[in-house]
Amino acid sequence: MKEKLEQIQKAAIEQIVSVTTADELEAAKVKYLGKKGELTAILRGMGALTAEERPIVGQVANNVREAIEQAVSDKRALITAAEREKRFEKDKLDVTLPSKRRGLGRIHPITKTIYEARQIFLDMGFTIAEGPEIELVEYNFDALNAPKDHPSRDMTDTFYIDKLTVLRTQTSPVQVREMRANKPPIRIISPGRVYRCDPPDATHSPVFHQLEGLVVDKGVSMGDLKGTLDMFARKMFGPETRTRFRPHNFPFTEPSAEVDVSCFACGGKGCRFCKGEGWIEILGAGMVHPNVLESCGIDSHVYTGFAFGVGMDRVTILKNNIDDMRLLFENDLRFLSQF
Repeated sequence: MKEKLEQIQKAAIEQIVSVTTADELEAAKVKYLGKKGELTAILRGMGALTAEERPIVGQVANNVREAIEQAVSDKRALITAAEREKRFEKDKLDVTLPSKRRGLGRIHPITKTIYEARQIFLDMGFTIAEGPEIELVEYNFDALNAPKDHPSRDMTDTFYIDKLTVLRTQTSPVQVREMRANKPPIRIISPGRVYRCDPPDATHSPVFHQLEGLVVDKGVSMGDLKGTLDMFARKMFGPETRTRFRPHNFPFTEPSAEVDVSCFACGGKGCRFCKGEGWIEILGAGMVHPNVLESCGIDSHVYTGFAFGVGMDRVTILKNNIDDMRLLFENDLRFLSQF
């Protein structure tokens, strides 16, 4: 039995030394030291030995087990080191190589235009007011003198959350909130997102951006409105820009006007950019309707005011010669990186 044990030790160590992977090493260990391994099978026969032989054979068996376990341990360390070196070789990093360039973030063209417009009005003494995008019908329509049968109230034009709540269709509700919360004089702008049921195309989007302005004080006139918008147009589009007022109708202003600016591409001579007209429409404006003032608790016999609303998405595409508004919302970095 002693000779068999020594033969098992020799065979086990030879096999352990020859393996190259952790799986092969584990298989060799099980073959000799497992519950059904060769060493275990030999030890089961110790019951047939005499009392004098058992301690001797038991000592030899322990030595064989220790030798095999030591060989397994040594081989495992070698295999682990070899695998680590192989992994290091595969994943090695040359720290002297230049790093990959990371693109710098840029301000979105709409945001950039809003910042520019906002600063123009801040320089003229306006302050910024904000309001919720989920708005009450009372503020979005009723307080703004919109008739109950006005087309803008239709579900084909407005996103209704329920009968009393909508996604605001304009930032004019901020003006109502401001007039109800503060006494004149009032001079504010309210930039923000607005929502309408417009199918997206080259010039329309169901989500877009407006910047509304409001001035309420004693003696405010249409001339003040024109002077303010002239200054805005020159600052935004260039010092030679001119404005043109065309009569229009808005429920919350009287008189009302749509405002054009002279084409900044051709100077008003007519070109592809302005479709040969020499003028480009950019906003709506007018004197605040007396009903709106009264609904906000302001005496319309003492105070007057003007209001205007600029579509910032439209200004953005005009300033940057973009022919499709949808490009502003698709988040294509190839497009946005140009600005």
